[in-house]
Amino acid sequence: ANADYIPALAKVDSNLFGIVVITTDGKIYSAGDVTSEVSIQSISKVFTMARVMEDSGTEVITENMGVDATGQVFNSIVAIEQYQGQEMNPMVNPGAIATTSMVKGGNEKAIWKNIIDTYDDFAGRKLTVMEDIYTSEAATNQRNQALAMLMYAYGRIEKAPLEATDIYTRQCSVGVNAKDLATMAATLANGGKNPVTGKTVVSHEIIPEILAVMATAGLYDDSGQWLYKTGLPAKSGVGGGILAVSPGKFGIAAISPPLDAAGNSIRAQRAIADIANALGGNPYDPAPK
Repeated sequence: ANADYIPALAKVDSNLFGIVVITTDGKIYSAGDVTSEVSIQSISKVFTMARVMEDSGTEVITENMGVDATGQVFNSIVAIEQYQGQEMNPMVNPGAIATTSMVKGGNEKAIWKNIIDTYDDFAGRKLTVMEDIYTSEAATNQRNQALAMLMYAYGRIEKAPLEATDIYTRQCSVGVNAKDLATMAATLANGGKNPVTGKTVVSHEIIPEILAVMATAGLYDDSGQWLYKTGLPAKSGVGGGILAVSPGKFGIAAISPPLDAAGNSIRAQRAIADIANALGGNPYDPAPK
């Protein structure tokens, strides 16, 4: 079923289904509804992390909140308490909010511009916030506020934890379609250069670390199962989108709002796995010579 803990997500058309593959030389293949938008949700975590890594280096992530899978659910308070916020990663909410707090900018407006400009460059077009999603999510994000305050108490967020939570909520509410997500994935697959626009978004030196974190914790509690089936670094969002990266080959994305118990789109997982495997996208599957 659609996610319903954010009320606006329950109202999204559950029949929406679109798939796009974009190769690293810019070829685009699509099927289904590839223009209707859903909120990016947790997929945004990848690209905010990329911004922080690009501006401050990859070590700031490992030093602040870590990159290991927590072994707990994505919004776990216990996971923070267990290691005082250290054994997190940027793909779970405490680590993601901490990552958002690390984006450079002198004020909230400047921080937001840095984030949304990054998303625009990855997607190859101007993206906007879905205000109905943001309003609904902001009214129900008390647990995220609590996570941020606890990360602040342990020094993982240096200042303004509630501001960081609000910016994080806004980034999760950005609207994307399947083509946007595939373009973002293809930019990662192409070493940080958008293969559709030709613009270098982030340096290729940070791509291995980005993909490693995605592989470790990109699909919530089922990240290991996903990697076992496909070998692809990927990230899902409770809005119904999933993007995946075949390094050096292609980016692929699908949108379908109904989720499984782990919070991942059922249809998107199956479509991406089948297509990517048919295309030989698994980097762990070398052909013998």
